[in-house]
Parts: sequence; C-alpha cells; structure tokens
Amino acid sequence: MSQTITIDPVTRLEGHGKITIQLSAQGEVEAAHFHVTQVRGFERFSEGRPFYEMPSLMARICGICPVSHLIASAKACEAIMSVRIPHTAAQLRRMLNLAQMVQSHALSFFYLASPDLLLGMEADPNVRNILGVAAAKPELGRAGVGLRRFGQTIIELLGDKRVHPGWVVPGGVTEPLSPAKRDKILAMIPEAYANVALALGAYKQIAGAFKEEIEVFASFPTNYLSLINEDESIEFTDGTLRLVDSTGSIIEDGITAARFSEAMGEAVEPYSYTKFAYYKPLGYPAGSYRVGPLARLNIVKAMGTPRAEAELAEFKQLAPGLVESSFHYHHARLVEMLYGIEKIEEILADPRILGKHVRATAGVNRLEGAGQAEAPRGTLHHHYKVDDNGKITWANLVIATGQNNNAMNLGVLQAARHYVKNGKFTEGILNRVEAVVRTFDPCLSCSSHAAGQMPLEISLVSADGEVVDRVVRD
Repeated sequence: MSQTITIDPVTRLEGHGKITIQLSAQGEVEAAHFHVTQVRGFERFSEGRPFYEMPSLMARICGICPVSHLIASAKACEAIMSVRIPHTAAQLRRMLNLAQMVQSHALSFFYLASPDLLLGMEADPNVRNILGVAAAKPELGRAGVGLRRFGQTIIELLGDKRVHPGWVVPGGVTEPLSPAKRDKILAMIPEAYANVALALGAYKQIAGAFKEEIEVFASFPTNYLSLINEDESIEFTDGTLRLVDSTGSIIEDGITAARFSEAMGEAVEPYSYTKFAYYKPLGYPAGSYRVGPLARLNIVKAMGTPRAEAELAEFKQLAPGLVESSFHYHHARLVEMLYGIEKIEEILADPRILGKHVRATAGVNRLEGAGQAEAPRGTLHHHYKVDDNGKITWANLVIATGQNNNAMNLGVLQAARHYVKNGKFTEGILNRVEAVVRTFDPCLSCSSHAAGQMPLEISLVSADGEVVDRVVRD
C-alpha cells in the first residue's frame, strides 16, 4: 500500500507549514509538497482604509520584516500621490531597509540554519537549536546576537521602535536623523564588521562537508528575479527588476512597479494558501523563478562596496555558470550582510544625511499605484487602487515566498527522492527535507493569501458525537 510521510510542523521557520511525502507501494517517493497551512487576509482588511494609513497597516503583516512592507507600501502610496521623495529621506529609507536585511539575515543564518550547519543534520534534535550552537560555538553565538542587535538598534534609532516602526510614511519619513544618532550607528560598525567576518570564515570552513546537500537542496536550473541598478550593481530599495534565465541571459529588463502585474501572474494550487508567482509570457510553471539572496547575487555584476565586491567574486566561483543550489542561499546572506554594513557606513558619510527636508506632501493624484522593494527574502510588490477620496478599493501583495514557492516544492521533492529509499527514513533524513525549505527562509505569515472565496465546512455535533447539522460552502 502507498504511504504518506508528514512533517508537521516544519521547524525553524517564520509561520506555520508542513511537508507531505507520498510513497508508492514499493516505498519510492512519488510526490512531495510544502504546504502553507495558515491564511491571512491583509488585502481585504485594508479595503476602505485611507491610503496614507497603508504603510503602517502593512508593517503589521510581519514582525520579522516590517520595514520591507513599510517601504514597498509607501512607494505604492507615492505613486498615487505622484511625488518624488527628498534625497535625504530616500537615503534614510535605504539605510533602514539595509538594517532590516542585516538583522533578518542574521536571524536566518544563526538562529534557524546554523544548528544544521554547525552541529550537523543528524545532531540530537534536543540540542540542534540556537542554544546548542551557543554552547558549542559561543563566539559564533555572540556574533549572531551582535549582528541582530546591530540591525535592530538602527531600526529603533531611526524609527523609534524595533518592530513595526511608523517612521516611514507616504512622501518620505516623519523626522530627520540627528547627529547623536548618526554617531551611535557609526560606533557600532567596527563590531558588526568583525562579527560578519567571523561568520563568513566559519561558514567557508564547514561548507565543504555538505557536498551531498548542495547537490540535492533545490539544485536545478531556474529563472531569477531581483532589483538592479543601472550600473548592474545590487539594489534593495530603488532600481528596476531584471529577470534572467538559468544561463544568466536577460529575459526581460527594466520591470518597474507599474509594469509588474503586466509581466507577472499568480497561480493557485489546492495544497497551499501561498500563491505561485510566474512570468506570464512563459506561463505556469515554466515561468516560475527564484528571488532573494541567491537570485540577487546571480543577477548582479557588482556589489558597489569593496569588501562585498571581493566576496561576490568568490561566490561566483562556486559554479561555472549561475549558482543553482539553494544551499548557497546561506552563503549569499552572509555576503549581503557585509554589503549592508558597508553601505550603511557609506550612507552616513553623505553630506546631506542630516538634512531637515525629509517629506513631500500631496493628495490623491492617481487612482492606482504600485511599489516594490527587496525584502531580505526577495522581491516584494504592493499594488493599490483607491477611490476619489483616497480610500483603498483593492489591494494585492506579491511576496517573496510566493515567488520562491515552486522552487521550494521542487526542492522538497528532489531531496525526498534522494534520501528516502524503500520507504525507509530517519529523523536526520526528514530534517534534511525540512532544511531545504529553511534555505529559502520563507516568511509564511507574509505570503499566505487566498484567491476567490475560501471553501468552508461547519458541523454541529451533539454531546454524544452525532452530527446534527452540516453546512458546506464550496
């Protein structure tokens, strides 16, 4: 008889999900799926609200990456207002977004992934966690805490709160940077450099022990999407999108937020509340693509900062063409953290960074607007429509996890087929299947959205267990 292996919940992720692996009568893997089991309705919640409330509302989607939602939402609102924000505000937003990237990548690498990397995929589950890492490798545990503190402290200094800051608003930010706060951030940078250098050195020492995982952790040709600057350097807050194929050839370039919905579609599968994004001209699933650190480093030609530039060159030597294995997301995150620290230091040297003009004001000048930014996990897109009074009539969010969804599912299948043989498996094998998902660092509460009307079944059961009445909505 056929058998189903269920991993529920998938651990060390943000949000709730499970994995099912279907085995044939002979014990071979026939199918495997990653299920996002929670559903959230922020697009519907926002209908009827004034558009200028959207950044603050959208930040509540996630406590891990609220800044990304703040920025993408504010940019969509600025398209409705038809304004360009002041230079100083743009630089401050860029710094805020980079600070969030650093702290989020530190969370992913040290807290969620490093127990597998440093203690081993087969380690005792009771110690395979951040506390186990801190006990076995205290210097790396301190580095992880320090890098998270670096990013979160900058967010707090700029936005007055570490989580869900209201500082980013349509038109810019609410207040400028003070000299005292600038100096406090600058004072933290040397320690941040030391911590990320320690992490890079440690990772490079152990990466060679995971050759088998590298070969089967979502290691296959795909398309890739990310923001990029005109000089082909990495970008997190501005720029336009570039989509490349598995050879690195450009499929489409210069995709602005206003054109995103023309180029990209979202498919729905019955086993997940997360949609599956794809490039419309190629159709689904052929038009599926990956986003996030791996995609960004595959697409860009330069980092634009000297230390990260050297690390990018080394990263690109991992493969003769594009770096295909999602295992290398871990390495890419460390390179991006280094870039973030360098870029924050560079921004603070901008002679206009303490400028007082940090907000542009306007009302409704368009009835539709879209904004996009790079979240730590990949491209984030917000698209709103409003009425003449500026109230939201429709909203759509395309989240990084939805854009990685097809690759995650194929990666789970690839790993399950490699490790599960003759119906036999161990806890360590199942942890490896989970670890495929962890390489993408999905944010499940961000990504889950429903299309159409959700099916509903309600049963009225008596005290003795008899079903008295049942109502079903298809």
